[in-house]
Amino acid sequence: MKVILKQDVQGSGKKGDLVKVADGYARNFLFKKGLAIEATPQALNEWEAGQRAEKNKAQREIDAANATKEKIGDKTIKIIAKAGDSGKLFGSVTSKEVADALKVQLGIDVDKRKVSMESEIKAYGTYTADVKLYANISAKVFVVVGEE
Repeated sequence: MKVILKQDVQGSGKKGDLVKVADGYARNFLFKKGLAIEATPQALNEWEAGQRAEKNKAQREIDAANATKEKIGDKTIKIIAKAGDSGKLFGSVTSKEVADALKVQLGIDVDKRKVSMESEIKAYGTYTADVKLYANISAKVFVVVGEE
């Protein structure tokens, strides 16, 4: 019997999958627990429409991420920090500060958890940061830390 899973079922599939299972398993377990619905023609049409909608949404997100990547395009952002006489910063420049600078200087709103840097920024200079925009889509931005 073909069923559409409403939740993840170990050994059968993930939520939204169309799977073939034994009749007794479907009637006595999956349907009673509300884990699946029978794959009737109407349910299949709704399922296919949902699949198309998810693909369309994912493609729009990929297109938006690629557009943002083009907008960033190896640009440079400048961050002002205070330091001692030796040029060593009081504290360090964090991913939150880089995300805030991206928003202010380039108009790109990025979550601070999506910004990763090779090393901690604890001195004046030029550094690189990677901004993860979507799965397998990331952009590189140069961070220039200067004094006031």
